[in-house]
Amino acid sequence: MNQFKTFFLMTTLILIFIFIGGIIGGRGGMIFAFFLAMFMNFISYWFSDKIVLKMYRAREIKREDAPEIFSLVEELVKNANLPMPKIYIIDSPSPNAFATGRNPNHSAVAMTTGIIRLLTKEELKGVIGHELTHIKHRDILIQTVAATIAGAISLLLTLARYSMIFSNDEDNRGGILGLIGLIIFSIAISIIIMLIQMAISRSREYLADEGGAKISGNPLYLANALRKLEMYSKKIPLEANPSTAHMFIVNPLTGKDFYKKLLSTHPPIEERIRRLEEMSKNL
Repeated sequence: MNQFKTFFLMTTLILIFIFIGGIIGGRGGMIFAFFLAMFMNFISYWFSDKIVLKMYRAREIKREDAPEIFSLVEELVKNANLPMPKIYIIDSPSPNAFATGRNPNHSAVAMTTGIIRLLTKEELKGVIGHELTHIKHRDILIQTVAATIAGAISLLLTLARYSMIFSNDEDNRGGILGLIGLIIFSIAISIIIMLIQMAISRSREYLADEGGAKISGNPLYLANALRKLEMYSKKIPLEANPSTAHMFIVNPLTGKDFYKKLLSTHPPIEERIRRLEEMSKNL
């Protein structure tokens, strides 16, 4: 059901993008919007992982750098029937982790030094299992495409507003009433896009929690890890770009202000823990 919901929401986002292109430029605008989406998705498909890893100054490590971490990932990769991802470390005391990559054969798991120090071996297994599930389900690609199209929609709406502001024809839609209407329309579309992105991210998190529990062998490993991460990420927040917040296992923006909590791309930690505990009872 969650898989179908994600497909439906992604389709809705793409249709909104083409619809806006049509409003701005008619049939030509729809065609332009379609090819712009294809171009932006091409860039995000091939280069999004490299961009985000560089953004957080993540450094790739080899087996000799952290043999225990490598052994842990190898064990879980076998359980998940996945190829071995590259492993990256982010020098930050804030405990967090994320996965990236366009497919299982070109993937990476990044962990902060803070999460390695904070969690036990079992709890870390739960977190890595969660991230491997994201890789298995190609969630990062889905969320990257969603973010790319959302950014393109915002760009189209901005161009349309500037076009109307500087239009010399007072009788066309560049008039003041048309501009006000476009601003209201832009706000409404922005809210819809935000809700779609949140729904995509939240549904994928629940699926990754379930998969991570199965890969690690015990749902309580991840439940206990989430409990710790929720507490310590508030005390030591990660300086994260909001556009990448959905990638982390817990929201890196948690605790900064009320609005960021309200618009979180992650489901409530309490609900995630409750589901994992229920899952453990049914084993």
